[in-house]
Amino acid sequence: MELSRKQKAVILMLLDSTFILFSAFLAHYIVKEYVRPEDQFYYLMIGISILIYLAFGLRHHLFNHISRYTSVYEITRTFIFITVSFAVSGFVTLVFMQSLSYRYIFLMYVFSLLLIPGSRVLWRFYHEYKSGQFFVESSKEEKIRTLIVGAGDGGNLFISNLIKRPGEVKIIGIVDGDPGKQGSLLYNIPILGKEEDIPALIKKYQIDQVTIAIPSAKPEDLERILEYCSTSDVKVNQMPSIEDVLKGKLSVNRFREIDVVDLLGRAEVKLDRSMISDHLEGKVVLVSGAGGSIGSEICRQVAKFDPKKLILLGHGENSIYLIDKELKNLYGRSIEIVPIIADVQDRDRIFKVMAKFKPDQVYHAAAHKHVPLMEYNPTESIKNNVYGTKNIAEATKAANVKSFVMISTDKAVRPTNVMGSTKRMAEMIVTALNEEGHTKFAVVRFGNVLGSRGSVIPVFREQIERGGPVTITDFRMIRYFMTIPEASRLVIQAGVLARGGETFILDMGEPVKIYDLAKKMVKLSGFRESEIPIIETGIRPGEKLYEELLVDGQLAKKQVFEKIFIGKNNKYDINQILDFLKSLESKTDDKIRKEVVAFANAHQ
Repeated sequence: MELSRKQKAVILMLLDSTFILFSAFLAHYIVKEYVRPEDQFYYLMIGISILIYLAFGLRHHLFNHISRYTSVYEITRTFIFITVSFAVSGFVTLVFMQSLSYRYIFLMYVFSLLLIPGSRVLWRFYHEYKSGQFFVESSKEEKIRTLIVGAGDGGNLFISNLIKRPGEVKIIGIVDGDPGKQGSLLYNIPILGKEEDIPALIKKYQIDQVTIAIPSAKPEDLERILEYCSTSDVKVNQMPSIEDVLKGKLSVNRFREIDVVDLLGRAEVKLDRSMISDHLEGKVVLVSGAGGSIGSEICRQVAKFDPKKLILLGHGENSIYLIDKELKNLYGRSIEIVPIIADVQDRDRIFKVMAKFKPDQVYHAAAHKHVPLMEYNPTESIKNNVYGTKNIAEATKAANVKSFVMISTDKAVRPTNVMGSTKRMAEMIVTALNEEGHTKFAVVRFGNVLGSRGSVIPVFREQIERGGPVTITDFRMIRYFMTIPEASRLVIQAGVLARGGETFILDMGEPVKIYDLAKKMVKLSGFRESEIPIIETGIRPGEKLYEELLVDGQLAKKQVFEKIFIGKNNKYDINQILDFLKSLESKTDDKIRKEVVAFANAHQ
């Protein structure tokens, strides 16, 4: 019976603990004249050494690695963890003892170093001997035994180039669903079976890596192959892009990891590059919230269209530093990139920045977005999302900026939480400012983006890395998703299309059950659901089971571009919003929460 990864990790922990215990007894046998076996402090040291070693190993996933692939890196990590555990346990024991046998500690430490890493190396030697690799030349010892999935045109091109530049990879065989190809050879490599034979082939041929060489593979195809591989400890990846294959860039570190985006089936959006280039080339562009997930990606996409100046405005010093450094490395010679540390709540500062740089285009991505946090901090959500948006929008108008695009969210539609309500009020302010004048104001509304800060993807990934469980507030919960680059490109495209006063709605495709997303991520990480449990924790304050992009009666008038629609908009008086906000100043957080949500729902 095949052991699960957790079972193997437990066995490894027990073995290592046994090795430390055995090292203690062996050391005592050698220096028994200096160590009294009845001295309880020596037992204390042994126990502390084992506990610290196991704690470090669990924290740094030492026991999750496949032992037959033990490398110098893993041996070094093991050496460090053993050293630290003995240093700490020796110090603790010395606190309680007046004297301690240094010979005993040293011998116990040395024996542990020999036994624990030595067992890993011996296990690898055993597997290499079993698979016929033990007596081969050293240059072949590190070859990654690879099974290729796909013998079609893409696989053919990939394999032919890989044979020319094999590097660290050794192709053991191929699997393909075509019955006519079974038993034949491709470049003298045998086609060993079909996809359903993958588990047996991995075991029979000691496969280390499964590489999918089907460029046209659909999400359901990838999921099926991942399912076949999930019963074994193998790495699963995809062939590099066709462009990299043609250029001969085939080192194993260029193989593409399978991402959850591949399993959600989002088609790449095609932009009107000529129209966007006319809008951005040679212009001054300012992005607020430039250090955030969406803001930084908008900066990356804008930079591709050769603006004259790109202003990165944000409140977080470190995040602005990182995107500034990244963009200057890539575009510093052709684009003037200006990092600005500023808070949109600081009205005077925002007006001065806008007056100084007089941008042609402003993308407003700065906002508080975490739903549960804003439930606990409603006044901060109002200050940042409502007043902050008002500040930057009015500063934009005062500086005669040509176009202003605000990033909004599906949580602004029939909101049940403070965050969504404040974003709805920000939408009302932006569209209300679109009067006759120089500046065109528009809103772009979309759902969740994959991998953004605060989204479930990074949370699930961290939980899986810790060994689970993966937590979902409600198994019935569904959300719309798109990738960060896709959302950012569509925001830029919508900005070009803006004529003033629109609320653009991005086509988010089909909604996704969060439970299904969690299952895909567990599978993608190489685990079975029995190893990484998915549990329900209950809906948090302000959450709802599903999100919407439009309310009844606000159906899109027309599609103005691929995946971009215009929703019907009502015009509002800014003073009405300000009078309402002023009425909240003396109220408690509980009342503010209720009244903000009620106000936003009354103005859909």
